[in-house]
Amino acid sequence: MDHISSIINYLFEIIRSLGYFGIMLGLMVEVIPSEIVLAYGGFLVSSGHINFVGAVAFGTIGGVLAQLFIYWIGRYGGRPVLDKYGKYILIKRSHVDHAEAWFNKYGTGVIFTARFIPVVRHAISIPAGLARMNVWRFIVLTTLAVIPWSVLFIYLGMLLGDKWEQIDEVAAPYIKPILLVALALLIIYFVIKWIVSRNKKGSV
Repeated sequence: MDHISSIINYLFEIIRSLGYFGIMLGLMVEVIPSEIVLAYGGFLVSSGHINFVGAVAFGTIGGVLAQLFIYWIGRYGGRPVLDKYGKYILIKRSHVDHAEAWFNKYGTGVIFTARFIPVVRHAISIPAGLARMNVWRFIVLTTLAVIPWSVLFIYLGMLLGDKWEQIDEVAAPYIKPILLVALALLIIYFVIKWIVSRNKKGSV
């Protein structure tokens, strides 16, 4: 356990030394959960190492690139590769199953709303790749979801300062409203999709 802690502390030192690029790389590698990396980025903002806008910008870039990498694995590797190597990018087979069910049920628009839902949040990029979703649409929807996520955790990390490790406890009251909004958006999207589909059938 001490060995793991030493590795994690070393990774945080790398992030700190690289500043903006450290946050971006930390999110791309995904060895540490994105919430923790972003909260640490907020701590770096509070300590004057970097500024808030830069942290959000590089946090967004890193978050999008991480998901784009998973998208490409899904698109060109398929389920066999994901089932075999998914554990190395912290994605379980059950996560893929849930994400695929969501994607097949709700379509490409779920790429945005699913980013705020536990379990499917990280894995939703996989069925997008498997379905060969338009990559630019994928990037736009992913970016729109990653921006508020980055802003929230960097801001909270900034407020916490050297107590940034308490991010899970502090972020908890914010996560529930975010989930409710995400679910509401998902319902609205599903209703609009159903109405459009019905109108198309009626015009035939």
